Amino acid sequence: MASETSLLVTLATVHAIALASPGPDFALVVQNAARYGRRTGFYIAFGLSIGILLHSLFSLTGVSLLIQQHPMWFVVIKLAGGSYLLWLGISALGYVLAHRGEKRAMAKVEVTKGLESPLAAFSRGFMTNILNPKALVFFVSLFSSLVPADLSFEGKLGALFILWSLAFAWFAILAQLLTSKRLQSKLQSAALTLDGICGVVFVLVGGGILWSTLMNAMG
Repeated sequence: MASETSLLVTLATVHAIALASPGPDFALVVQNAARYGRRTGFYIAFGLSIGILLHSLFSLTGVSLLIQQHPMWFVVIKLAGGSYLLWLGISALGYVLAHRGEKRAMAKVEVTKGLESPLAAFSRGFMTNILNPKALVFFVSLFSSLVPADLSFEGKLGALFILWSLAFAWFAILAQLLTSKRLQSKLQSAALTLDGICGVVFVLVGGGILWSTLMNAMG
């Protein structure tokens, strides 16, 4: 029991460090919570956490390892994930270019029409995480290196709960902080700049995934 507790603490620590590292998930929460508000940020956080829960479940059951070891399946996942992230980036940069000369108030009114639906916010969070091939590789590595095959059923449930709850708590807290009254006004005044920065992150990550996948396929 003590060894399982130690294992879960180690798993939680590694996962927490990974969550705090800047990436597509982090950029998505920053971009959308700052622009659309706390409610949207929470739904995006929930979508991201469900994606992480599924990655964890697939890794725990061996599904992700099977996908990673099957060249065609893994290529399809990487192409889909890279294309989705690239689309997010191009959309954000396109919005910045289209509204760079407008007043902040006008831009704010128009953009609030985008993710006002909870389902749309949840879906964007979920798709961003579940289609990220780097997340698939991370969780396969995490479970293969830290979680033994003979871990008890209770231990496996505990691992899944820890990974999901940490993810949701982190992104929800991030959305909460970003939408405090003092910070919200400052972020909204720099909304287009944030869109541009997050757009560049999505383009670089998504484009990098597509480029490496295509080069490996051609090689």
